[in-house]
Amino acid sequence: MSLFVIGLNHTTAPLALRERIAFAPTELSHALPQLQTNLSAHQPETSPQIAVLSTCNRMEVYGFNPNPSLAHAPAVMQWLADYHRVSAEELAQHMYVLQDDGALAHAFAVASGMNSMVLGEPQILGQMKQAARLASEAGTMGSQLQQWFEKSFAVAKDVRTHTAIGEHSVSMAAAAVKLAKRVFEDFHQLNVLLVGAGEMMDVVAAHIVGAQPRSLTVANRSLERAQELLQAHPTPNSQAIRLTELHEQLHQFDVVVTCTASTLPIIGLGMVESALKARRNRPVVMVDLGVPRDIEHAVSQLSDAYVYTVDDLSSIVAHNSAQRTAALADAQIIVEREVHNFTAEQKRRAHMPQVLNLRARAERVRQAELERILGSLNGLAERGELSVQNAQELVAQLSQRLTNKLLHEPTVGVQSTDESVRNAWQLVSKNWLNDGEL
Repeated sequence: MSLFVIGLNHTTAPLALRERIAFAPTELSHALPQLQTNLSAHQPETSPQIAVLSTCNRMEVYGFNPNPSLAHAPAVMQWLADYHRVSAEELAQHMYVLQDDGALAHAFAVASGMNSMVLGEPQILGQMKQAARLASEAGTMGSQLQQWFEKSFAVAKDVRTHTAIGEHSVSMAAAAVKLAKRVFEDFHQLNVLLVGAGEMMDVVAAHIVGAQPRSLTVANRSLERAQELLQAHPTPNSQAIRLTELHEQLHQFDVVVTCTASTLPIIGLGMVESALKARRNRPVVMVDLGVPRDIEHAVSQLSDAYVYTVDDLSSIVAHNSAQRTAALADAQIIVEREVHNFTAEQKRRAHMPQVLNLRARAERVRQAELERILGSLNGLAERGELSVQNAQELVAQLSQRLTNKLLHEPTVGVQSTDESVRNAWQLVSKNWLNDGEL
């Protein structure tokens, strides 16, 4: 195997760097082929298989390298630095490189929610499936990488089925509600705005509706998608608006949660200043789940704007980690077992061509000898000379000739003057023939 993961996450890199090297889903259709072409320049005879997972907490390149002797990490890091216009030295300080079993274990843990800021959160599995789909559409997902991702999805299902890793998780949405309650006494009296209508916002909307705010508004570029999100999570006093209406309506909301795929801030300093003036300086809680950030950094300097990023939520989501320790240990056992199983299966697949060739050669020998013996039997029968004794002699000849032909090369090999050939055949003799045992 030559599997690898090269990336960074919320434990190795600050938000400021993570948002600079994040990929929007629409970027990957051209970025993935660019990266593959760049890596192929180092080994023109084969193309590495590549997928990119980019979320609010991580950016990781998953790959399969057909040439194990060639290290891809420096080339991947340099390409990322050039593509995102980030210092290669700065990037290297925060990135990790994992290979083969280490890469397998990491991917299985990520898919299972074991490596998330919110331990056990389910959104990452959907994000990994999207990463695989985008790589497939971009033409960079080969069969080996596909098998790896599919195994990761199966392990995630196993972990969630047989452990309690997700039972005590605190989602980003729950954290947003807790943050709002630190500022406002009664959540039921609050007007909540969700900016964005993607997969993460689907989870956020479900939790917000459960907390029963006074009203819920979803702002999105596509008004239809915002309406679909509200229909999936019905609640009284809800409405969908376009992003272009934010400037006029932002002052109405006490809690704002954002998560879009925008590469630039959607909510700027001037917009929030105007909203706070219209609110007569009543505070607003703003939770930015976007990477890159949806809310301009300078907004956090306003005295009545309580702005929180994904990194700010870590203390909230970590408070019940003790309850999840046992579940995490159970999940780790599953991951370790499946890393072993996957590795063993890949080794079997790697040797399959040799096994098939060996069996095909033995079958050709068997067929040739069988045809010879059947010809002799038919000749004896036609002349009326076929007897039990003659049949027994021919069967004995068949077995002897098969033995001689199948063992000719091993016999010559164990006596070869070429030490490497002799050692190889002696290993076969020791482990396969077992000194004459059947």
